[in-house]
Amino acid sequence: MSAWHLQGRVLPDDADRDVYVVDRRISFTPVADATTLGTGLVLVPGLADAHAHLSLASPAGDDAPAGERVRASARAHLEAGVLAVREPGSPDRASRGLGPDAGLPRVTTAGRFLAPAGRYFPGLAREVNDGELVEAALEELAWSGGWVKLIGDSPIPGPGMTRTFSEAAVVAATRAVHAAGGRVAMHCALPDVIQSAIEARIDTLEHATFLQADQVPSLAAYGGSWVPTLSINEAIRGMLPSTMGELIDRMPLALAAAAAAGVPILAGTDAGMGPHGRVRHEIELLARYGLTPEQALGAGSWRTRELLGLPGIAEGAPADLVAFDTDPRDDLGVLAAPRIRVLDGTVLSPAT
Repeated sequence: MSAWHLQGRVLPDDADRDVYVVDRRISFTPVADATTLGTGLVLVPGLADAHAHLSLASPAGDDAPAGERVRASARAHLEAGVLAVREPGSPDRASRGLGPDAGLPRVTTAGRFLAPAGRYFPGLAREVNDGELVEAALEELAWSGGWVKLIGDSPIPGPGMTRTFSEAAVVAATRAVHAAGGRVAMHCALPDVIQSAIEARIDTLEHATFLQADQVPSLAAYGGSWVPTLSINEAIRGMLPSTMGELIDRMPLALAAAAAAGVPILAGTDAGMGPHGRVRHEIELLARYGLTPEQALGAGSWRTRELLGLPGIAEGAPADLVAFDTDPRDDLGVLAAPRIRVLDGTVLSPAT
């Protein structure tokens, strides 16, 4: 089997290294006959999108079969240098099993969205009430193998942005999922619903658009993560009464507080609300909202991989990496042009 060699600065360790890909794994032991792919590079363990819905807004089109839609969406991520995708909720469960064996990014899914009847976009959720939530959450966990997605407040016009499940139901479902070895992601925007998520010790707050700075210490205390999905803020603004739009403008304050408190902030595009393969844009927005370029890049790479239990560029790790000619921390715009992509030890053709 061929061996490959790349030389450059490895992030996030910021160390100059010779990296070898041997038998689909990373090695730092020199291999005499390895083919050198590039030198003077900057190497990251792949970009990662922490929030994408592969069946929705697929390049394959809405009328394509679900399997075709999820694969087309996953390919769009891969072309952008995304080697890992987390799907916090799906309308059809079609993405389970997608990954490098199919030449696609590593995909972690959460099964179907869980929401009360009429409180989510029509046809997308498994509809359950408070009394059914624990059983449904455990069923979705058994299917997904790791994650469950709750819709904590309604994002649709009509009933307006109001609480869906009671706090007691959210707490009970989260405790049941945790006891079974799983984790929970929750769509939440309103401060009181975010507080319920914190009380329940939800693993990842999805959107949390109106997270308050004084809620951050409690989130940090139990190790919760935040996926702010800044890419859809303008779409959210369009759904809100004009009097609430200014609340979105306060997000930089909450992001600064969260970063200072050590809350993991993860880059998620909410692809499905928009196009797939645009995590670079989300990373740039995180920096624009106040994260350092390195924090923003980590949010769209190694921090999300850590959440998913995926290693970085480490001895013996599966060989996932993306190489750039210059340091993205100096100019996040270079994320648009990865020079080399390696997925599970396979060197891919240059990104188009």
